[in-house]
Amino acid sequence: MTLRVCFIVDSGTDVRLVEGLAERTELTVIARRIRGGREVSQTPRRQIPVEVGPASHVAFARFVAGRWRSIRDRADVVVVQGYGPTAAVANVMGKATGIGVRMLVCSPVEAYYRARRNPGSPRPYRMAEYGAIAAMARFNARIGQGYVVLSPYLASVVRETGTTRPVDVAPVYGIDSTVFRPSSEDRAALRQRLGLPVDDAIVFFSSRVAPEKDAMTVVEALSRLATSGRPVRVLHRSGGYEEFVGLARRMGVGDRVIASDAVAPFEPLADCYRASDVCVQASREEGLGFSPLEALACEVPVVASAVGGLLDTIRDGQTGWSVPVGDSRALADAIAEVLNDPSEARRRARAGRDLVMQQYERTHAFDALLGALERAVIRS
Repeated sequence: MTLRVCFIVDSGTDVRLVEGLAERTELTVIARRIRGGREVSQTPRRQIPVEVGPASHVAFARFVAGRWRSIRDRADVVVVQGYGPTAAVANVMGKATGIGVRMLVCSPVEAYYRARRNPGSPRPYRMAEYGAIAAMARFNARIGQGYVVLSPYLASVVRETGTTRPVDVAPVYGIDSTVFRPSSEDRAALRQRLGLPVDDAIVFFSSRVAPEKDAMTVVEALSRLATSGRPVRVLHRSGGYEEFVGLARRMGVGDRVIASDAVAPFEPLADCYRASDVCVQASREEGLGFSPLEALACEVPVVASAVGGLLDTIRDGQTGWSVPVGDSRALADAIAEVLNDPSEARRRARAGRDLVMQQYERTHAFDALLGALERAVIRS
C-alpha cells in the first residue's frame, strides 16, 4: 500500500524534495506563506495538493492545529519541517491522535542564528530570539517522536538537545545523477550557448546571501585575486543576487560578477556548474551543502570552508580543497591552486563524484528517507 504523507513546510522547501516524495507516496503539503518568496522553490512538474496557511509562525502553528483532523484522516505519517512552534503543535497533536510524526532537520538552526553576530551581518542578533529558538529545540526534543536529518553532523546537533528519540540520516532529495553529470559539450561551446565569457576563469557561487553563507568572504577573495593579477569572474545564481552584486561593487569588483536570479535546479543549474572552473562554498555554518555535491557530480572541483556537514564531503586533498572559515586569503589561494593545477583539480573532482554516487545519489537518498518514514508509522 502506498504510504500517505503530509509534509508541513514551515520555511519554504525545494521542489526536488516535493516531487520526489510525490513520486513515491501519496503526498499532501501544508505550507506557511512566504512573503516575497515561494513556499516551494519552483513550480512542481506534476499536480501536488498544496494548502498555504498564514505567514506568521504562530498563526501557522494554529492553522496546522485546526487542520489536524483532516491531516489525521489522510496521512499515515507527518513530516514537519524544523523544530519550531509548528513542530511542537505537530508533535503534541500526533501523540494525542496516534499519528507518527518526524521532524525534518536540514540546517543547524541555532548555529545559523549565531552567525548573525559576525561583523557585517545584515541581520540583527537578539539574545531573546536565540533563547526562544534554543528552548523550542529542547522542548521538541522532549515531546517529539523522532527526527530525519540531512547529515551525520546534523544528527550530532540534534542529539545535543538531549533527545532520546530515533534520529535517521537521509540526504533528502540527494543528487540526481541524470541531471548533474559531467559535460559532453566542449566548455567553450557551452559558455557561448549560455552567454558567458569564454576566456576568463569562472568561479561558481550559488548560495543565498545570508549571514551563515558568508558571501563577503567570497567577494574579498575575488578582490584579492584581482589585486594579485589573477582576475576571475564569479557566476552567482541566487534569489539574493542583487545584494551580492552590491557587496561586489562596494569592494570594487562589481565588474567581475555575473549574477541573476536562481535558475531551475535541473539542467539550467547543471550547465552553470559545467561552465565553471571551480565551485566555492564559504559557509560559516552548514548542515550538508548541496552545491558542492552538485558540482562534484558534474566533476567540477570544489573549494569549501571546513565546517559542519561540509567536513563530511569536501575532504582536503581527496575530494576538494578545505579552507578555514572566514579566511578570504586562504579561499583565494585555494582557487588559484585549482586554476594552476588542472590535473589535480580533475583528480579530486572525480573522487568527489565517486563519493556522490556512493552516498548521495537521488535514488539512495529517497530510499533512506522513505525507510525512515515507514518506520515512523504507528501501527494500530
